[in-house]
Amino acid sequence: MSDLKITHQSVHDYIAAKRRGDRKTTDRIIAEVNARFATRTTDGSEAAQLLHATMHVRFGEDL
Repeated sequence: MSDLKITHQSVHDYIAAKRRGDRKTTDRIIAEVNARFATRTTDGSEAAQLLHATMHVRFGEDL
């Protein structure tokens, strides 16, 4: 992945699940982050980091 610093545990968990190819977990994490963002219980940095990870990590990519 590029040089973006990941600061949210949810994004670390998402990356690990995505690298394992675990779609159920990645879908759950996306839904949880979206819900937190929609209710303003998180700032935009968590969603931005998640989007970055979505675009740069492939399913089953074990680096």
